[in-house]
Amino acid sequence: MTHKLTVSVLGTGIMGAAMARNLARAGHTVHAWNRTRAKAEPLAAESVRIADSPAQAVQDADVVLTMLHDGPVALDTMRQAAPALRPGTAWAQSTTAGLDGIAELAAFAREHGLVFYDAPVLGTRQPAEAGQLTVLAAGPVEGREKVTPVFEAVGARTVWSGEDGAEGGATRLKLVANSWVLAVTAAAGEALALSKALGVDPHGFFDLVAGGPLDMGYLRAKSDLVLEGKLTPPQFAVSTAAKDARLIVQAGADNGVRLDVAEAAAARMERAAAQGHADEDMAAAYFASFDGKTDS
Repeated sequence: MTHKLTVSVLGTGIMGAAMARNLARAGHTVHAWNRTRAKAEPLAAESVRIADSPAQAVQDADVVLTMLHDGPVALDTMRQAAPALRPGTAWAQSTTAGLDGIAELAAFAREHGLVFYDAPVLGTRQPAEAGQLTVLAAGPVEGREKVTPVFEAVGARTVWSGEDGAEGGATRLKLVANSWVLAVTAAAGEALALSKALGVDPHGFFDLVAGGPLDMGYLRAKSDLVLEGKLTPPQFAVSTAAKDARLIVQAGADNGVRLDVAEAAAARMERAAAQGHADEDMAAAYFASFDGKTDS
């Protein structure tokens, strides 16, 4: 029988809320905090205890799970939680924080005696809600018995990539994976935009590549969101995609690699956000091909 834990979830946005819900459904005691409390309140119906502060949320926690916007926000939140953190508590850090961010967060964990697990996830709203995420994890073997039930509650698969979370092995893998996701999303948007400009029915393009090596489910899924006007609620928001793209570009630059496609994807996401699409699905980067906000 799976050992039941007390898990504190800090950050209940698209991903964090789904993860908290699945943890509660798995029988764990879940405390949740979000900067905007109203976003966390619906979780109370799932027996999740809503906290007024990060410190209140982490009291008596076996595992702290952070799923916040970026590294600086995660670090600030953990600093607020610090007075109530117990040495030896496992910290599953799932925020996509970049390499510099992970180093800072791991340093905080060392200072406070926390057992640090670098644990970003692959997946968007639907797999998160279904508990079907892929967890990318790095951290010590001793202590994994605490975080494994957490990963099993939120994901269908855990991929271990190292025994020292501070090395950021899981984050490195996540950045590579996200570079591909962003490239495909940007390319799909440009293909749709060009088809519109040239008066080509996009379904003719889909029929052309159907069943061949250029066809892929992700192309069709993201294109459908644009063509059918289903960009909200987002699976993965434009603003978050822009942040991740910049982290990817920076990671490449810091390691001597120029990532022109990732740089272009970041610019497209930022332009779409400036046009008013920040809170829509990242497929809305399609609109960055035009001068202003437009219908698909």
